[in-house]
Amino acid sequence: KGIILKDFNGKLGWVGHYAVVTGYDDAKKEFITQDSYYSADYLINYDDLYTQWRSFNYTYLVIYPQDLEQNLMRILGASADETTSYQIAAQTAADEAIRLTGVQQFFAWFNRGSSLVSLQDYGGASSAFDQAFRLMAALPENDRPWRMMWYQTGPYFAYYFTGRYQDVINLADNTIQSAAEPYLEESFIWRARARSLLGDTAGAAEDVRKSLEYHPGFLPGLELAQQLGIQP
Repeated sequence: KGIILKDFNGKLGWVGHYAVVTGYDDAKKEFITQDSYYSADYLINYDDLYTQWRSFNYTYLVIYPQDLEQNLMRILGASADETTSYQIAAQTAADEAIRLTGVQQFFAWFNRGSSLVSLQDYGGASSAFDQAFRLMAALPENDRPWRMMWYQTGPYFAYYFTGRYQDVINLADNTIQSAAEPYLEESFIWRARARSLLGDTAGAAEDVRKSLEYHPGFLPGLELAQQLGIQP
């Protein structure tokens, strides 16, 4: 989920934050969560969690005992099928993009792009991400979730697989520069891929090495190094 927290400089801003849901109370409309920032058994109402969850496309991981798998499949229904779940997510995002405003509308368009990437509709995804980034640019500076690409890399897939290599580079530049320390190995790899296809072999090699410096053994980095004949 995404929440508003103070950074090291005391400035409020949007960040990604994990929580484990371990229970719920329908009467109070509250979830019980295990939250490393706040506390154990931290209570949060249904609406607040849903809103915070939107920024990560309502992604969830279900932990369950094997003997209850049939029950789980029944509860998940159509969403138990991976492709169908992405289609549902894409439609949910489209519906929300129409009715929401401000930063929540940005999240909806971004979610649509992410879901379309999962469906390998890279053209549709590119259009959705373009709209998301237009909306973000129009937001007041303090409301912009500028850390978004630290956590989710869907736009790289969309732009790369539609041949928009310079857009991949521009987005990676902005993402890397946004971090106090550029520990963003995915961004370096995507920029390396785009640079390579635009003929900047030296720049691609530098990015591959930088990716592996920050994440030794990073498989995409090792694979790209081998592909390009680069000594890590």
